[in-house]
Amino acid sequence: MKNSVNREIPDDLMKKYDYEGFKTTEIGNPEIQRVAPKVHVSTGDNKVVDSIKDVVKETVKDGMTISFHHHFRNGDFVFNEVMREVIDLGIKDLTLAPSSLTGVMNDMVIEAIKAGTITNITSSGMRGSLGGFVSHGGLKNPVIFRSHGNRARAIEHGDIKIDVAFLGVPNADKLGNANGMEGDAVFGSLGYALMDAQYADKVVLLTDNIKSYPNTPASIKQTQVDYVVKVDKVGDPDKIGSGATRFTKDPKELKIASTVNDVIVNSPYFKDGFSFQTGSGGAALAVTRYLRQAMIDNKIKASFALGGITKPTTDLLKEGLIDRIMDVQDFDKGAAESMHTNPKQQEIDASWYADPDNKGAMVDQLDVVILSALEIDTKFNVNVMSGSDGVIRGAIGGHQDAATGKLTIISAPLVRGRIATIVPDVTTVVTPGDSVDVLVTEYGIAINPKRQDLVKALSSLPGVPVYHIEDLQKMAEAKVGKPKPLEFTDRTVALIEYRDGSLIDAIREVKD
Repeated sequence: MKNSVNREIPDDLMKKYDYEGFKTTEIGNPEIQRVAPKVHVSTGDNKVVDSIKDVVKETVKDGMTISFHHHFRNGDFVFNEVMREVIDLGIKDLTLAPSSLTGVMNDMVIEAIKAGTITNITSSGMRGSLGGFVSHGGLKNPVIFRSHGNRARAIEHGDIKIDVAFLGVPNADKLGNANGMEGDAVFGSLGYALMDAQYADKVVLLTDNIKSYPNTPASIKQTQVDYVVKVDKVGDPDKIGSGATRFTKDPKELKIASTVNDVIVNSPYFKDGFSFQTGSGGAALAVTRYLRQAMIDNKIKASFALGGITKPTTDLLKEGLIDRIMDVQDFDKGAAESMHTNPKQQEIDASWYADPDNKGAMVDQLDVVILSALEIDTKFNVNVMSGSDGVIRGAIGGHQDAATGKLTIISAPLVRGRIATIVPDVTTVVTPGDSVDVLVTEYGIAINPKRQDLVKALSSLPGVPVYHIEDLQKMAEAKVGKPKPLEFTDRTVALIEYRDGSLIDAIREVKD
């Protein structure tokens, strides 16, 4: 069948996984019945154990679903230590359900797949060697990719039923009270892990820092925890935020960031009390710097900033230019330290952040959102998942979730190297064009024709050419040429859910 973004979805997989095809970005007002975890009642006064192997042997059985979080990013030591024991114990047919997969996990996941230990994966994304392995048919069943908000929804619905959650934390006490703000490997908000702690049948904390009881503030609470495992080192703090806080000097990125700022400042949404979400990386951080000056010049303050947080955003909080930060993940040490010291920086879980089946998610209150893209097509559909070669090399993250803001801006260069960013049709639809309002490139902008109010507001910005997106696509093609069509087999290696759980696209195996 074809869904509403004209993507062909295999009928057999629609039936097997009981999917509906993507229809609309409108969620509506469904009535939802949520699930609850099993609880093994504990009256003991010490949950600390010294052996990962013993805990794995006690908790993990064939066919289960196990989860991890990715707040440590490439500084994570927990995942590989746990999976080493799982593989060596000969456990088979597991579903791996982390909040996302980072590069440091790739070799271990591939080994586990080859051993038959992992046969299913659901995640926000994957990159590097694992993405290549899956794209070439290395996993038995299709990966299911979900946004951060959709993962929270799926856990609360029971679509993801976690048997055992292994959660690395920089500190915990003997009964499992823990947070992400103190210790050698601090990462700040535990926003994604909080879902696992609340809904998994068994929760195992791993830490190198046992604190005096009771340990507060407690993000994860003793009421949720079954075991606390003392390890030598939980993670490498130098690799947690590597690359995230890079201040760009690239003229192209600075030009894009400056233009993004011009779009925001001249939009109807730049007014006292507006809210926004930016990402990490060079261009996004540059936008934050330009926006800061614009706020000062226009005597405008923001009500809140949302999402993955960096030090430049917390600096705005410290200066009084933002009233609150709603923090689901921190991308650097400065942001993590700010959450520990500033009560106006509120830790939130992924459900509060972006679950579409909520009584109210934070993303629903966003005015301005700045997002990136691997590709964007002439229908404003965005791909952040697969490369121009068809290989999986990205993550949905909160892309679909935050794109529901009142002004959603995609910032991207016209071309990257010899590869066009603006194309007739994206390789994989992740965020539908109905969610996207403005594309900003170093050559100018394109406004979604469905937003005639923005066409009127932004069409005469000084020094900012406005194009039809088809013209930008032709300009990109003229620079790099028309690529050969990608070749895929008939086998589906991954399914892309929209944030409401419907199926927006499928990724097929790349032909060798």
